[in-house]
Amino acid sequence: MAESLKYSDAGVSIDTWNKAKGGIGKLVASTYNKHVVGEFGQFGGMFDVSHLKTMDAPVLVSSTDSVGTKVKVAFDSKVYNSVGKDIVNHCVDDILVMGAKPLFFLDYIGIGKLVPEVAEQIVDGLASACRDNDCVLIGGETAEMPDIYGQGEFDLVGTIVGVVDKNRVIDGSSIKAGDIAIGLRSSGLHTNGYSLARKIVTEVGKKRYSDTFEDGKTFGAALLEPHRSYIKLLSIMEKGLIKGCAHITGGGFTDNVNRVLPSNCDAVIDAKSWTPLPIFQYLQKTGNVENLEMYRTFNMGVGMVLVVSEDNVDTVTKAPELAGYEPVVIGRIDSGNGVVQMKF
Repeated sequence: MAESLKYSDAGVSIDTWNKAKGGIGKLVASTYNKHVVGEFGQFGGMFDVSHLKTMDAPVLVSSTDSVGTKVKVAFDSKVYNSVGKDIVNHCVDDILVMGAKPLFFLDYIGIGKLVPEVAEQIVDGLASACRDNDCVLIGGETAEMPDIYGQGEFDLVGTIVGVVDKNRVIDGSSIKAGDIAIGLRSSGLHTNGYSLARKIVTEVGKKRYSDTFEDGKTFGAALLEPHRSYIKLLSIMEKGLIKGCAHITGGGFTDNVNRVLPSNCDAVIDAKSWTPLPIFQYLQKTGNVENLEMYRTFNMGVGMVLVVSEDNVDTVTKAPELAGYEPVVIGRIDSGNGVVQMKF
């Protein structure tokens, strides 16, 4: 008689998931607020939106993204909670640029072999960032796929839904020549450019992630610095002070700032107006990367660009809410064709 096979013989353990579910459930529930309907473990997450009727015309804003190859640094370094923060904050910033307040978030973890401690650390990062952004971690999926991911490997994807009143949407349509571009400091690479960064550090620089980079910090710690959330910017947006806002992600400055420019305007960005973080200086020097390639691949120390009228520059740069982001004028808006000009 043929041997009776079980799911675990194919590398997938239902018992392991059941073991992990208790701890994960507590982390998820820690993000819940009065708008969540039901409890953890339902087939779908329910969120009561009746409170949105206080808005004139509530518009839902959604976005989805992944942490990308930054996860390779995470599982090679055996540090897992930071990437959970990464994906939440990245998605928050993606909808924040339109003036949207986050409502709820969903995650997807694809993993080779489920290790409860690893899954809990990832979800701990997700839950921590959701609490910081006043956002509910309303649901998610963990898929154990040994034939897709190698030992210790995983992927992390997130989806966010937020809301903005239609008459407060920030779309850049009011931007005109003479307006000013303000940069908000990033915390590091955030979640972009890691394929190039890893190649430079490990192949060109011959470094291990455990090697010291600077000030006692390892290369792994520098590369895993969590993506910064700019959620405190929301109060400035609600005052009508921001004309346009660009999240500096994949494509750097040239392929993100242009997304909010009218077709008759150019953004002229002065790269000398701020000093890139040390990790970017290391990557450029070690990898012998040209300036334009650096600024179209990485955020170079500026994770968010705001466009404001010249009259509002002081109000925005000196706003107490933004002090932690170290706002600095990095350029101007000129007449043009909707492109970004980098000045080095």
